[in-house]
Amino acid sequence: MTTAQLHYDPFDIAIQDDPYPVYRQLRDQAPVFRAETANTWVLSRHQDVNAALLDHQNYSSVNGVFPTPPDAPFLESFLPMMIMMDPPRHDQLRGLVSKAFTARRIAALEASIDELAASLTEELISSRGRADFVADFAGGLPAMVIADLLGVPREDRQQFRQWSSTLIQSNPAHGEVAEGLAAAAAVYGYFADFLADRRQAPRDDLMSALVTAEVNGQHLSDDELLGFCLLLLIAGHETTTNLLGNAAVVLAEHPQSRHRLAADPTLIGQAVEELLRYDSPVQGLSRVLTTDVTVHGTTMPSGDSVLLLFGSANRDERVFAGPEVFDIDRRPEHQVAFGRGIHFCLGAALARMEARIALRALLSRLPDWAVDRDSALRLRSGPIRGYLSLPISWPAN
Repeated sequence: MTTAQLHYDPFDIAIQDDPYPVYRQLRDQAPVFRAETANTWVLSRHQDVNAALLDHQNYSSVNGVFPTPPDAPFLESFLPMMIMMDPPRHDQLRGLVSKAFTARRIAALEASIDELAASLTEELISSRGRADFVADFAGGLPAMVIADLLGVPREDRQQFRQWSSTLIQSNPAHGEVAEGLAAAAAVYGYFADFLADRRQAPRDDLMSALVTAEVNGQHLSDDELLGFCLLLLIAGHETTTNLLGNAAVVLAEHPQSRHRLAADPTLIGQAVEELLRYDSPVQGLSRVLTTDVTVHGTTMPSGDSVLLLFGSANRDERVFAGPEVFDIDRRPEHQVAFGRGIHFCLGAALARMEARIALRALLSRLPDWAVDRDSALRLRSGPIRGYLSLPISWPAN
């Protein structure tokens, strides 16, 4: 295949089903690729993706992190979010949020996550041999964790999942934005009432901590608070839900590794890192160039969008030996599933902890399962890789 014959569009359904062969072609033949249908340049090699993530001056986040057409009204409808900011405001907001989103607050969730994972596992097993892994386990756990973290009712978790899925499946590059904007507006309306309540009567939850956090006498504005709630709902929910869903598929396809993890739970932490590398829940995010940038002899003009393919970088044979092999003994220190640089995922520690606890609970009670790939429904999102529905089965006792 020549470079001219290469096709890559993050919203192409066939590519979403299995993007990795195309990623290899991009890395080998066109490490700087122009995806016209998505209106973006594409970087696919680990070295290039990593360098761009660390260069926020030339690769800006201000105009969004998903490929969008020029002058698209989509981004203008969102309230301020750190993920779409550059310094100095990004650093100021991250400093404020970090005062509330502390390691201590995250660590304090461990016991309740343990209980949640155990309870959901028991409910799964009670379904007698067949269940929807996303609806019955992977989707519920992070939604309830976020609810507990923010201090809102757990029973709203199904609504969280619906809003989150709708938002990430919006495709501004193809003009599909109305449902996503409606979901964002619903999220803002939902959290506005809770934030007003916390101002009047603070509690021991993240929302109260966000309302009261300050640096040099400065608080988050109402719009910034609502923007963070939306970001936490999407990033915190989708990363973990799809990490777990992808893990269920990968471990079903690698029973020897699954049995080793069930027999020795101390291996689960390193297995989570390999799962993040092998089938990254976030396949890529975009930046917008603030100046002309030349990579591998190709000049990308200022103002153009550049999609940084995390999923491809994590399979780059220039960095990872045998990248197409799932290996729980691997130490993939250089994987970029959570990004790098100033925008490194603020919730990475929480996502890792949820995944470790969830897989430990699942493997302790259900060490064998099969996945019905033919009946699964994949999430149709450009940047996010996962499932809306994932039927699994196991021998019923």
